Amino acid sequence: MAITKAAKEYHEKMFPEYVSEVAMTDPEYIERLDNFTFDEVVNQDDLDDRTRFMAILATLIGCQGIDEFRAIVPASLNFGLTPVEIKEIVYQATDYCGIGRVLPFLTATNEIFKDLNIELPLPGQATTTMEDRLEKGVQTQVDIFGDGMKEFYKSGPEESRHINRWLAGNCFGDYYTRNGLDYRQREMITFCFLSAQGGCEPQLTSHAVANMRIGNDKEYLIKIISQCLPYIGYPRSLNALGCVNKAAEQIAAQNK
Repeated sequence: MAITKAAKEYHEKMFPEYVSEVAMTDPEYIERLDNFTFDEVVNQDDLDDRTRFMAILATLIGCQGIDEFRAIVPASLNFGLTPVEIKEIVYQATDYCGIGRVLPFLTATNEIFKDLNIELPLPGQATTTMEDRLEKGVQTQVDIFGDGMKEFYKSGPEESRHINRWLAGNCFGDYYTRNGLDYRQREMITFCFLSAQGGCEPQLTSHAVANMRIGNDKEYLIKIISQCLPYIGYPRSLNALGCVNKAAEQIAAQNK
C-alpha cells in the first residue's frame, strides 16, 4: 500500500501500535482513506489537534458514528484532550441530539474511561443551581447572541412559551454555563452537532452567526468543516459551508 509517511505517522500517534484488520481486507480502500484523512485533510490548514479532535467527537455524535467514536476517544486523549473536555462534549450533545441518541455515546465514554483507569465520576463542573439556572442561562444567551435574547424566554405563543424558557434554563443554564469548555468551544461543538445530523440548517446558520459574534470567524468555521468532512461526507459538509456563507452575509449586513 502506498500510504504516505505523514499519514502513517499521524495514524500511529492516534492509534499507537494498532494493526488494522480493514487494512488487510480492504487495502486499496485504506490507502485512499488514510492518505486523505490523515495527511491531506489534517495538513490542509493550521487548526490545532485539540480543536480538531473536539470537532470530530462532536461530529461523530451528531452523525451517530458510535463505532468511530469509540476509536477516536482514546486517540483524542493522545492529542491532549482531557476526560472533562470529552465528557462536556457528550453532555452538551443532549441539547442538540436528545438523550435517545446521546446515551450510547455516554455509555461508550464511561466504558473507555474505565478501561483506561480514569476514575469516575469526574470532578463536577456545574456552576448553576436549579434556582439560578434560568437567570444565568438568559445571560449566557445574551453573551453569545446579543441583547435581543434578554426577553426571548418570555416570547412566543402562550401554549409553547415554556419551550423558550426551557431553552434558556436547560440548554444554556444547565450546560453552556458549565466549566470544562469555554463559550467559543461550546459554540464550535454545537456547530458540529448541527452540521453532522443534517436537517437543521436554520439553527446551523443561527449558530454560525453566534460563532462569528464570539470570535470563531468564517475562516475558522471552514477549517472545522474541512477537518470533519471525512467523518460526515460531502453533502452535509457542503450544506454547512452554505450556512457559514449565509451567516457571514448576515454579519456583514449588520455591520453596514
